[in-house]
Amino acid sequence: MPSYVGLLRASAALVTIASLTGTAYAQTVASAVPATPASDAATSADQPGEDIVVNGTYARSIDAAVETKRRAAYGVDSISSTDIGKFPTQNVAEALQLIPGVAITRPRGEGLYVSVRGLGPQFQNTLMNGRTVALNDLIENGGANGRQFRFEMLPAEFTSRIDVVKTPTADMSEGALGGNIDVTTFRPLEVGNKTTLNLRGTYTTQTDKVRPNATLLTSATTDDGTFGLLAGAQYWAKSVRNDRFMGFGWIADRYATAATGGLPKGLYSPTRTRPTVETEDRERVSGMISAQWRPTAELETILDVVATRLDVAYDEFGLDIYPDDGKSTYNPSGSSIVPGSVVTDGDTITKATINNVRFMASREYSLNRHDLVTVGLKQRWNPERWHLSADVNWSAAHSYHPDYREGTVRSRAIFIAPLSYDATGGYKVLPSLTTPVDATDPANYSLYTFNIAPKDSKDWDLYTRADVARDLDGFFSKLAAGGEYHRRRRDYFRRDFLVNPPAGTPLRVLGSGAYEQLPFDDFLKGVSGNAPRSFLVPVTSAYLDAFFTPAVENAPLSLADQRSSFTVTERIAGGYVRADYQFPVGAVAVSGNVGVRYVHTDQVASGTLTAGSVATPASFPKTFNNWLPSFNLRADLTTKLVGRLAASRVLTRPNVTDVAPRITVSTDAPTASGGNPQLVPFLATQFDGSLEYYFAPSGLLSGAVFYKALDNYITQNNVDITIPGRGNVRLSTQINGGDAKVYGAEFAYSQVFSFLPKPLDGLGVQASYTHTSVQANYKAGDREIRDQLLGLSKNSFNLVGFYDMGPVSTRLSYVWRDRYLNGTGSTVQAPSYVAPFGSLDGNLSVKVTPQLTLSLEGINLAGARQNTYNDKELRFGEVNYYGRTILFGARAEF
Repeated sequence: MPSYVGLLRASAALVTIASLTGTAYAQTVASAVPATPASDAATSADQPGEDIVVNGTYARSIDAAVETKRRAAYGVDSISSTDIGKFPTQNVAEALQLIPGVAITRPRGEGLYVSVRGLGPQFQNTLMNGRTVALNDLIENGGANGRQFRFEMLPAEFTSRIDVVKTPTADMSEGALGGNIDVTTFRPLEVGNKTTLNLRGTYTTQTDKVRPNATLLTSATTDDGTFGLLAGAQYWAKSVRNDRFMGFGWIADRYATAATGGLPKGLYSPTRTRPTVETEDRERVSGMISAQWRPTAELETILDVVATRLDVAYDEFGLDIYPDDGKSTYNPSGSSIVPGSVVTDGDTITKATINNVRFMASREYSLNRHDLVTVGLKQRWNPERWHLSADVNWSAAHSYHPDYREGTVRSRAIFIAPLSYDATGGYKVLPSLTTPVDATDPANYSLYTFNIAPKDSKDWDLYTRADVARDLDGFFSKLAAGGEYHRRRRDYFRRDFLVNPPAGTPLRVLGSGAYEQLPFDDFLKGVSGNAPRSFLVPVTSAYLDAFFTPAVENAPLSLADQRSSFTVTERIAGGYVRADYQFPVGAVAVSGNVGVRYVHTDQVASGTLTAGSVATPASFPKTFNNWLPSFNLRADLTTKLVGRLAASRVLTRPNVTDVAPRITVSTDAPTASGGNPQLVPFLATQFDGSLEYYFAPSGLLSGAVFYKALDNYITQNNVDITIPGRGNVRLSTQINGGDAKVYGAEFAYSQVFSFLPKPLDGLGVQASYTHTSVQANYKAGDREIRDQLLGLSKNSFNLVGFYDMGPVSTRLSYVWRDRYLNGTGSTVQAPSYVAPFGSLDGNLSVKVTPQLTLSLEGINLAGARQNTYNDKELRFGEVNYYGRTILFGARAEF
C-alpha cells in the first residue's frame, strides 16, 4: 500500500493556505468596496451567464445545457463550466465523455482524443470560440498522427461551454464526419467583476506523489458594462506511472519454413513483447486574455488569446522479447521454434519453446514539448435587422524536443537465449515468458544499436471569415451568406542518429554506471502471470556520454532522414448561403434552415523521394472542390416535445501524414512505398432524426437515430502514380475507394428530483446510451475487413448520480465503452482490439463559506485496467494499469 501521509499533509497545507487567502482577500474587498444593496445583488445574479460561470449549482448547469439543446436550430449537446469545474476533469476531453455519443481515449490516465458516434479523432473538427485551431502532434516515440486535436492542451478551468454539433448547418466550418466540437472560453462581460483562485493537488497512487495545481481567473468591467478585460493563468503538474505489458501482435506463418521449424501454414504466433514501466512528469503552464468592447447593443469587439506550454518528461524501463527475431549481425541464426514443444488451439500457437530469441533491456527517454498559441479578433455589428460580422484567427502549434539529447533516446543491451511461452490464460493475465538466462545479470548482456530520434512538428493555421445576414418576415425568417479563407501548413522533421557497437561488445565496457536494476518492485502486482517482473535497464546519461559524440551529432542527414520529413500546405476558400424558415402546421410550429456550402481546396504535399542513393525533392499539388448541402428541421410538437430531422453532406480531409510523399522508390523495379499525395477527402451523406421530451426544469428524455454513408473511405492498397524522373510506378500506400455505412441510436435522460421532500430534493441523475453499427468492406493488405472501423465501439454508456443542495455537492459517474478495432493488421498480422473498459469517477465539494469551497475528486476509483487482444481473446495484447488519481483542494471566489 502506498503511503498516504504525504497526501494528507499536502491536503492540510493547501486547504489552510486557501482559507487564509480567501479570508484575507474578502476582508480587503469588504473594507474597500461599499456594500451592494440586496436588490442590486439579486438583479446581478440573474444576468445571463452569471449563474453558470461562478455561482451555479450542478443542477443549474444541467438546466443550462438542456436549454441550449432545446433552443438550438440544429442537433447539439452541450456541457457548461459548472459541469467541468465540479467533475474530476483534468482537461476538456474528460468532460466531453459525459455527452451522448462521445467517447475518449485516455492513455496513461489522461484524456487526450475524442470520438463522436463511433468515428475516431481524425473525423472531428475542433474549434475554439468558433474558430479553427492549429494542431499539436505526437512526437513521443514513432510517427505523427495528423489531424487529431490534443485536448490536454486546453485547461478545463478556462472553458465556459463546450458544444458538440451533430447536425451541421451551411455556415459552419467543414471538416467533421463525426462532430463539430466548439470550445468557448470565458469572456469578461459574461463574468462581470470577479476573481477566482483554485488551488489543488494531484495525487497518483502509482507514483505516490502529489503535484501542485493553481488557477487564477480575474475579470473586470467598467461601471457602464461596455468594456471588460479578463485574464487567467494556470500551473498544472502531474506525475504518472503506467505499468504496461505490451504485445505487438500475432503473425501467421513465422515458423513455416524448414529453417525456422517447418510448421504448417496458417498458424499464428506472438511477435515482440515488452513488460515495461512508463513514467511521465507532466507540467503545463497556460494563460489567457479576453477583452470585450460593447459600446452599444448593436456593436461588439472581442479579442481572445490563449497560450499553453506542456512539457512531458517521458522515461520508460522495458525488456523487449523478440520471439520472431530475424537473422542479423546481432543474432546470426535468427529465431526458430522447437517443433515438439508446440501446442495449438485452432490456428493459435498457445505454447512453445523458441531458440535464439533476442532479449533487449531498453530505456527510452524524451522531453516532449508542446506549445500552442491562438489569437482571435471578432467584430459584430447588428444594426436593426442586419447582422454583420468579421473574424480572424491565427494559431500556431509546435511539438518538439528542446535538445537532441532529449529527443527519444533509446539505450539498449541484449542477450540471445531460448524462450518458453504459455499464452493459454488469455488476454486478461500475463503470459508465461521464461528463459534460463538471468535477465538481471549485467554479465549476460552485450551492447546493441543506440538511437536518438528527434522530431519537430510545426503547424500554422490562419482563419478568416465574414458573414452577413438579414432578418425577414414571412416564411423565410433570415437569409445569411458568408465567405471563409483558411490556410494551414504542417512542417514535420525527423532524423535518426544510429550508432551500432560491434556485435558481442560486453555491456560492462561502459562501466557500472551504465545500467541499473528496474527501480520498481511491484510491476503489475494485481495481475497474475509469469512474465518478467525484474530485469536490468540501461542508464540514459551514460549511453549519451558514450555514443552521442560531436561527430555523430554533426553528421549529415541520411536518405532515411530526408524521406521522413515533409511539408503539407492547404489553402481553403469557402462560401455559403443559408436560409432560416418558419411556418405553422396547425398548432405545430415548424422552423429550421437549409443551405449549401462550397469549398475549394488547394493542397501541396512536399517531401523527398529516394531511388538508391539519390534523393530528389518533390511536390505534389492537388485540388478538390466540394458542394456540401445541409438541411435542419425542428418541430415544436407540444410545449414539451420537440422533433428534429436533419440531412447534410460532410467531409474530413485525409491525415497530413497519409498525403505526405514519404516515398521510397525501388532501384530495380517500378515500385515504391509510402504516402499518397493523390488522396481526396473522406465524404459522407448523413441523416439524423430525434425526439426530445422536456418534461420538467432540468428534465430531458431524448432519443436520436443517425445514419452516415461514407464514400472515398481511405484503405490500404496499391496505386499507380507518376514519379519525377521515373515515370509511372506502383505505389504501395493508402487509397480512396472503400465504402462504409455507420448507423445507430442514442438515448439520454437527465432529471433533478426536485419533487422529493427535503433534503432529498437535491438528488438527480444523468444517463446516456449509444449503439453504433457499421457496414464496411475494405482491405488491409490481402486481409479483408468487414463491418468494422477503427475506433468504433458498438455500445457505450454513462451514468451519473448526484446530490446538489445547499453547501454540499457530490457526484459519482461511471463511463463505459465496448471493445473497438485498434489496428487493422495486414496480410499476415492479426487485427488488434481494445477490450471493453469503464471508469468510475467521483466528486465531493463543500462550500464552507460563501467565498470558499473545498473539493475532493477521484478518477478511476475502481482501479480498472485497460487491456487489448489480437483478433481472438486467446491472443494476448496489452495490459495497462495507471492507478487512481485523487485531486483535492480549495477554490476561493472574490
